Amino acid sequence: MNRHAPRRPVPRAQDLAARALLTLERFLHIEAVSGIVLLAAAALALVWANSSYASGYHALWHAPLTFGVGSYVVSQSLHFWINDALMTVFFLVVGMEIRREIHEGALASLAQAALPLAAALGGVAVPALIYLAFNGQAPQSQGWAVPTATDIAFAVGVLALLGRSIPGSVRIFLLALAIIDDIVAVLIIAMFYSGGLDYTGLLVAAVGILMVLALQRMGVGTAYAYVLPGAVLWIGLLQTGAHPTLAGVVLGLMTPVLPAPRHEHPLDIVRRAADFLVRAGAADTDGTAEQARRLRWAQRELLAPVTRVQMALHPWVAYVVMPLFALANAGVTLDGVDLSASSSQAVMLGVAVALVAGKPLGVVAASWIAVRLGWCRLPPGATWSGVALVGLLAGIGFTMSIFIANLAFGDENLLGAAKLGVLTASAVAATAGLAWGAVLAARQRRKAVSAPEAGEA
Repeated sequence: MNRHAPRRPVPRAQDLAARALLTLERFLHIEAVSGIVLLAAAALALVWANSSYASGYHALWHAPLTFGVGSYVVSQSLHFWINDALMTVFFLVVGMEIRREIHEGALASLAQAALPLAAALGGVAVPALIYLAFNGQAPQSQGWAVPTATDIAFAVGVLALLGRSIPGSVRIFLLALAIIDDIVAVLIIAMFYSGGLDYTGLLVAAVGILMVLALQRMGVGTAYAYVLPGAVLWIGLLQTGAHPTLAGVVLGLMTPVLPAPRHEHPLDIVRRAADFLVRAGAADTDGTAEQARRLRWAQRELLAPVTRVQMALHPWVAYVVMPLFALANAGVTLDGVDLSASSSQAVMLGVAVALVAGKPLGVVAASWIAVRLGWCRLPPGATWSGVALVGLLAGIGFTMSIFIANLAFGDENLLGAAKLGVLTASAVAATAGLAWGAVLAARQRRKAVSAPEAGEA
């Protein structure tokens, strides 16, 4: 008969700490919270860049950060490492979201994807045309793609603030639209903002891809093993002249959506490990350690890699990568932007109008045309008012819009004007979305109240 150590009471401090950590973990996965953190980082950047410490703000991001081994040394500004290296992790999550949606989500079939696809394309084309109407000449015209992007974290976070009164189908529609929007943005970056390609770098990138495929073929499941191939792919794309953050998208799209085939199912391993631990208890130290190792392996293999890695990276992207990007890029010194110049005025106005008016106009018009032509229909529970809400929230450009602005403009004055346009438009779009969403939520509550009364009558 096995002897088990008597169970000791859990200290109150330990119990409180465990509950606090569990609450914190749940809190960090609330989409609205990540949007608020992103907003706070942008506000801090703006205040810092326009305070008496503005010189320190700009000096920080231009400070060199050096990495090296032996004689091989790479030195770049902190701004470079955030925008070109750290944002690769953001694009990795974007790639995995696209991969999941194509496999089992809103993009799994043409019938499901038709409406958000039409809405997204309308939400890209109309803002681009509006921007070009204000900025038809180079170099201002290079920013035509700035107002075409939607910020998923902000848009979904604002929608979450509206609560459960908004139908779930509207949220799914917004997510699908934003993901397609990201696909288009990635293609735009690759085709229009990557410069002349040095094809020798493609050989290095191909080596990175082959390393990933080889590891997958061998059934290597730990994410850490893919860091080196990912770095090789990133370096290859950097050498080609393409934006290196696209390496994240490539890796995300290559992440398996199904667990690797195994000789033994993870649940069977869990059962056998549990049986052993019940029989042997803590008496067999070596056996217990081995079963604990097998349990950790089974826990990892229960989820598909694309789901497991995305869940692990979400807090880092939401609360480290994106806030750092906002802090490094949203700090526009207002005195440093010459809005008296007609070119900077046109850029700022073009971006703002394209996001605030062009996005909802493009989303609603393209959706209406697609439904009218019989290509698709509104999802259950969604109305045209809900589509208009999605269009308003799609006008929140922020992260991707600022990212594209950095690629589009070499002139600091035009870049500052574009960022001001993005920040202003995103604030207006979020406010308009919240206001219209509150109206829809009030309607839903009135319907919910009137329905029981009608039944009683």
